[in-house]
Amino acid sequence: MKNQNSDTPKRSSGIIKRRQNPPGKKTLILIIGIILLCFAARLLVFALFSEGLDGIDILVPLLLFGFVFFALAMEGFIAAWVYEDCRIRGGDGALWAVVVFFTTPFIGLLVYFLRRPEITQHCPACGHRISLKAKYCEECGIRIEQKEVPVMPAKTHHLKYLTGGAVSLILMLVCFIGFIFTVAHGGVNTSVTSDKRIWNTGIITMSMETNFGGVWSIDFKSASDGFIKEKAFILEEPEQEMLTADIHCGTVPDGATLMLWIVQGEKAESIDVTNLSEPLEYSLDGFESGKIFVRLQINGVKDVSSDIEIVSK
Repeated sequence: MKNQNSDTPKRSSGIIKRRQNPPGKKTLILIIGIILLCFAARLLVFALFSEGLDGIDILVPLLLFGFVFFALAMEGFIAAWVYEDCRIRGGDGALWAVVVFFTTPFIGLLVYFLRRPEITQHCPACGHRISLKAKYCEECGIRIEQKEVPVMPAKTHHLKYLTGGAVSLILMLVCFIGFIFTVAHGGVNTSVTSDKRIWNTGIITMSMETNFGGVWSIDFKSASDGFIKEKAFILEEPEQEMLTADIHCGTVPDGATLMLWIVQGEKAESIDVTNLSEPLEYSLDGFESGKIFVRLQINGVKDVSSDIEIVSK
């Protein structure tokens, strides 16, 4: 009588137990949730410690949040599809999903399609994944019978992930276009005479700003024409106070100016401080107790340093 436990691979009642899938989807959802929470916390901190969202349309932060949310959703959907596709092929789906998520779907998908493994099958004896063209299992050595498989038309799997990614991409673009449109049509306050906070749409280079002991110091290399730096001061007794400004413009091209604005309510006064020969002393008799905005409007000047404060007469 032959020993059936010789060299024949053991089978468990014809049923092969497959390895459990790594928690790739849960990891992606956790990563997206953490990023969204960090972004929301950043907006909250900004609102609490940066004079809130005064001077900005509520649509602007909402559209910005929507853009970030749908961008992350798109990356999550695409990463989930890559996870499933790679799992079907016997690769490390979780690893590739993380790679695609953090390298953006466009770059990540390109790399994945260049490097993704071929479709595999399970060994009928040990369950190890082997190539569809393999004649022997590299794990247990059993001979694999090759069967003629009729050619079937290709079918895209997990369409729900691809559909979700496409919808998220469209919504992300809608939020981005809406954000640009809102900003360009008065969604943010850029008026130098406004009694609300200024939101610049330009750039300033090599800028350093400090506020110690009531002295507002601002130094910068250059800025876009019309760029505005501002600081809110509190007047207690305007009749007994004045504004002092020690400002130096290192480079003043033809036609360039630096304007100092003092704004409170509907009252706005401006002083040209482009070529000060000595520190400016400006009386605040015409203003009332309360908050005032002191602004520097930059129009082409470069290499500027300034110290501005409100002192008693």
